[in-house]
Amino acid sequence: MRTAFIKELFELAKQDERIVLVVGDLGFGVVTPFMEQLPKQFINAGVAEQNMTGLAAGMALSGKIALTYSIANFPTLRCLEHVRNDVCYHNANVKIVSVGGGFTYGAMGATHHAVEDIAVMRSLPNLVVVAPGDPVEARAATRAVIGHHGPCYLRLGKAGEPVVHQAPIEFELGKAIRMREGKDVTLISTGGILLNTVRAADWLAKEGIQTRLLSMHTVKPLDVEAVLAAARQTEAIFTVEEHSILGGLGSAVAEVLAETDGVKVPFKRIGLPSAFSPHIGTQEYMQERHGLTGEAIARTVTATLRTMTGTLIRNGR
Repeated sequence: MRTAFIKELFELAKQDERIVLVVGDLGFGVVTPFMEQLPKQFINAGVAEQNMTGLAAGMALSGKIALTYSIANFPTLRCLEHVRNDVCYHNANVKIVSVGGGFTYGAMGATHHAVEDIAVMRSLPNLVVVAPGDPVEARAATRAVIGHHGPCYLRLGKAGEPVVHQAPIEFELGKAIRMREGKDVTLISTGGILLNTVRAADWLAKEGIQTRLLSMHTVKPLDVEAVLAAARQTEAIFTVEEHSILGGLGSAVAEVLAETDGVKVPFKRIGLPSAFSPHIGTQEYMQERHGLTGEAIARTVTATLRTMTGTLIRNGR
């Protein structure tokens, strides 16, 4: 996803000199072509994320489309006050790009586990929160946030994520992508856990459970219509995210369901507990340890259905 983002941004920046990329002294394996060919649109702020954010806000208020870029928690939590006061308060045209959402940097420990960022960022006024699910969505999301006038948070993986969408997609901020139809349960996924959610749907299909699958790439604003349609047309809803179950996608969906009259549907959040992970390792290892592989997600769904309904939903019954 990181590579898809940079390539798309590079092409957009060649056509629009207002686009400026501000990095926190990293990513030169992928940003070097941008830096070398568009030097007037590139700034290395050094390991100083607060300054990086302030620079971007100032440039945005001077007519630029400014992007900040750093690893995981650093362009968000380390400089949160600056994001809030410099960017969001002024509704500045800044795009905050975080590379390494979830356990992408799992081997580097809790300081690099970005598992609270969506919760924090979606609480900030004026900020659009986007977490694409694969490189196809990442390219589309890059175009979308650049086209949106105002602050955005773009949460990416790192590199090497496989393409999930095998056909062209229609991407619009605030509108989920319906990837699969089903009347038994709905799985709603955000971010790089999309592939595992697809695998879970495949596993459930073998069990005779028809699954609607939504890629909820925009967590704020949430696609309320898609959530309510799932609540009315399927028998249960599960959110899936490589993020704490507090404050992220699951909380956003729960808020909609709780505050809509006449809607009552079994619902469960699948994600991470509100705790620092005691494990370190590859992203795949971390997902396995925390029940976020495709099979583990599917087993959680089937176990929950038995608990909720006293039986396992099969073919709509």
